Amino acid sequence: MEDEGRKYVIVSDLHIGLEADLLKKGITVNQNLVSDMVGEILGLIKSEHADGVIILGDIKHTVGAISKQEWSDVPFFLKQLSAKTEVYLVPGNHDSNIEQLVPVNVNISSSKGMKLDDTLLVHGHSMPSDVRAHVNQIVMGHIHPVFLKRGSVINGERVWLYIQARKEAIFTEKGMLDIVVEPTFNPYLYSTAEKTNSKSISPIIKRAMQYGITKCIIATLDGSIVGDTSLLAYIL
Repeated sequence: MEDEGRKYVIVSDLHIGLEADLLKKGITVNQNLVSDMVGEILGLIKSEHADGVIILGDIKHTVGAISKQEWSDVPFFLKQLSAKTEVYLVPGNHDSNIEQLVPVNVNISSSKGMKLDDTLLVHGHSMPSDVRAHVNQIVMGHIHPVFLKRGSVINGERVWLYIQARKEAIFTEKGMLDIVVEPTFNPYLYSTAEKTNSKSISPIIKRAMQYGITKCIIATLDGSIVGDTSLLAYIL
């Protein structure tokens, strides 16, 4: 994403600390996951000739506390990144007390999000302020979009959502609004189980659906289009 000549890589939902939570359940994952995510982000910044990275919330996994792993790994992750590039963090609903883990050279925005040109960047767990109404696009995370349809070749895979909705569903202004929902950057934060009603849905997406989504594109991580509005029920 570009803003006045500057270009940024945007990622969401890293959930650092998930590994310890999975280990308690007897599931062992890549122990170098944090370093691997640093390397992948820096690789994207290099390949895209970007000036920095914007993290759209849930950098940590534990809600309402800071786990032992998070005390260690979140500062390590941010120090490694900020030593190489500009880092901006929009806090998510898992990021309580995140200020205690963030180095001084990392920029923390309000949980209401940050604006670049005509785009509002938010985590997605709360409604944006109407002072942000003069935007044409929202980029968010939070809902961890995964395609869940038994028998499908992409069942359980992370996907991107590109939604076109009525702006009055979110703001007082009328018009059309593009909403981009990012998949989780953490490769282990997805499910191959059937969808359940307990899945967290953003109030932004809820409102967009209530007012009627006019267009939707579902795409895999590599950008291949695999569905439209008719398949949205397999994600939300």
